[in-house]
Amino acid sequence: MKKKLIYITRKEHFNAAHKLYNPNWSAEENDAVFGKCANKNWHGHNFDLYVTIKGTPNEDTGFIMDLKKLRDVIQAEVIEQLDHKNINLDVPFMKGKMASIENLAVGIWEQLEPHIENGKLHSIRLWETHNNYVEYFGEENTEH
Repeated sequence: MKKKLIYITRKEHFNAAHKLYNPNWSAEENDAVFGKCANKNWHGHNFDLYVTIKGTPNEDTGFIMDLKKLRDVIQAEVIEQLDHKNINLDVPFMKGKMASIENLAVGIWEQLEPHIENGKLHSIRLWETHNNYVEYFGEENTEH
């Protein structure tokens, strides 16, 4: 019998502040590229995070991964580090990185991937605003 590949998603929410600013550029260059996002007093977002894992359900439980365990991993590895924090200053996994939504999605992936049980992390979808979100599916395989 052929095994079924299933995708399951957990949604979480956090609030965080950040600033997009390249210290190697002048204030004028930063303002030209980042606009309001380079505000010297920071700015914040109400982020929605969607974590999708994929795999074959366990025959005994019917789960790819127990969603309570996935919730706990997301809370411990991501939400507790980001919620009501300054991404540029307070988040260890973002130290030394531009605090863009793209880099944040990659950082979240790296925080979660080692903790996924019985399945595989498929994607991170991170909504920054009502109109803007990023999706990350892990490293691109460049081998042919």
